[in-house]
Amino acid sequence: MAEPTKKATKAAPKKAAAKRKPAAKRKPAAKRAAPKKAAARKTTPDFAARAQEASRNAFLASLGFYGKAFDQVQDQFNTLQDQLEARRAKADKVYKELVKRGTKVEKTAKGAIKDIELPKIELDSIADRKKLDAQLKKAKARFEELRESVSFKAAA
Repeated sequence: MAEPTKKATKAAPKKAAAKRKPAAKRKPAAKRAAPKKAAARKTTPDFAARAQEASRNAFLASLGFYGKAFDQVQDQFNTLQDQLEARRAKADKVYKELVKRGTKVEKTAKGAIKDIELPKIELDSIADRKKLDAQLKKAKARFEELRESVSFKAAA
């Protein structure tokens, strides 16, 4: 650019004043127009890039939110699963203890029943109400002893 201005001054000293005015007006206008267009072009891609980056960051933030929520739900589920397994183990242990106790009570009850001597009841002995009442009292007393020995309490 520096060379064309030197040639113009050397070639026509007479017309230099006439040519300089339009050339001077055009060059600043051209310089001003070029930076504005370049600035407008730089602003538009820069704005588009920033908008694209902002939208991507918003998408990643929402994705991160869902990921965090999923992790929290997974942790809660695992905690509940562990609690459920612990309760099942405890329930199995209690069940086995109840079976053992039931076996003991059954053995004791069978022994108590064997200890009670019940004579063969005939039709004639059924008619004898006093004898039947005496046997019933004896059986009730024996079961009461059995209940106390097992420490079993009736609900009603």
